[in-house]
Amino acid sequence: MLKNTDTIAAIATPSGNGGVGIIRISGALVVDIARQLLNKPITPRHAVYTSFLDSDDSIIDSGIALYFPNPHSYTGEDTLELQGHGGAVVLDMVLRRVISLGARLANAGEFTERAFLNNKLDLAQAEAVADLITSSTEQAVRSAQKSMQGVFSEQINQLVEELTELRIYVEAAIDFVDEEIDFLSDGVVENRLIRLLERLEHIQKTANQGRLLHDGMTIVLAGKPNAGKSSLLNALAGHEAAIVTDIAGTTRDVLRERIQLDGMPLHIIDTAGLHDSDNAIEQEGIRRAWAEIEKADKILLLIDARETEDPELLASLPAHIDITKIYNKIDLLGITPEIKQHEHQSEIYLSIKTGQGMELLTEHLKQSVDFNANTENVFIARRRHIEALNQGYESVTRALSQLQTSLAGELVAEDLKQAQNALADITGQFSSDDLLGKIFSSFCIGK
Repeated sequence: MLKNTDTIAAIATPSGNGGVGIIRISGALVVDIARQLLNKPITPRHAVYTSFLDSDDSIIDSGIALYFPNPHSYTGEDTLELQGHGGAVVLDMVLRRVISLGARLANAGEFTERAFLNNKLDLAQAEAVADLITSSTEQAVRSAQKSMQGVFSEQINQLVEELTELRIYVEAAIDFVDEEIDFLSDGVVENRLIRLLERLEHIQKTANQGRLLHDGMTIVLAGKPNAGKSSLLNALAGHEAAIVTDIAGTTRDVLRERIQLDGMPLHIIDTAGLHDSDNAIEQEGIRRAWAEIEKADKILLLIDARETEDPELLASLPAHIDITKIYNKIDLLGITPEIKQHEHQSEIYLSIKTGQGMELLTEHLKQSVDFNANTENVFIARRRHIEALNQGYESVTRALSQLQTSLAGELVAEDLKQAQNALADITGQFSSDDLLGKIFSSFCIGK
């Protein structure tokens, strides 16, 4: 249970004026605060219409009071919700009265943090609360709900349990090295490790889709001046976001548009044309373009199909970032739209002006990140979840290698322990206080 016994309070509705405003109170003083604040008794889980009284028994506001005794509340503590009028001043007056009765102002995310610490939610579910609030697409909402319901956590917990059982088996095999049966070479451990890797791969793929729904994919449009970068930004955005002219170098600064592609959020960044220039303004635009290129999830390199590509420019692009070459203006050459898949690169021939081949680009963007518009089984995931899954996968892979090459049971057990800790960090079983502070500080005050 939570050791901090402070009673906390906060306005749980957005700032500004509205029809209804909600104040949430949680902690050991809730019953005492309710007795002094309200002019009638409260019954657990019953909505009571009442007045909210000031210290001199004058009425500050009137509304609904809802009392949830512990442990049957969101935080697991005694909780009181006051639903009054949504004016900023009147809500502040009620909140000041609650604080004068012994509560303190809640920190960002402290209600959900207490729910986590009181075992009402695990860490992945708690993060999904914030993700649900900030969701920008319907798919993101549905995926956040799945995480809140524990779909992601259940899969992680199953993996952690299986890793624990396998670790116990390996350590037992180490303890019985004098037995006639070599438990490390009988194939049981190897088969279970292989199955674990297969399951981890599946969860990684699903989590990557969830991460895209949460963060979106950052796509940088790069290339020489007048290759069609701004035209592509406008085509993807569906409106005239950038100025387009026949004059090369129209774009001098970075332009950003957030769009949805079948529910997949994309951050499209248009940049200045990459070329040698003596113009100070153009030089700054080009410097900013390179800065964005370095941070991209994917680069679309725009090339005028009538010109030969610049091998020096291509060689200067970051090798660790996925690049797709877009050969634009095929309508001027009478070329048929097509996509060519190579081992490490793709080429798409299209015309942004006429729209020929644009469907090839949109499908390529979805396929390049394994995105599926059907998010029925997708849960919201964050970058830290992806990193933890990657660490777990690497540890299990090392364990399998240690087993197959040298039957080194001690090393196998240690790798399994590292995988177990990495995955358990997702749900908060072994999370540090620093991590918890960073996560919950990103929440809004009333949550």
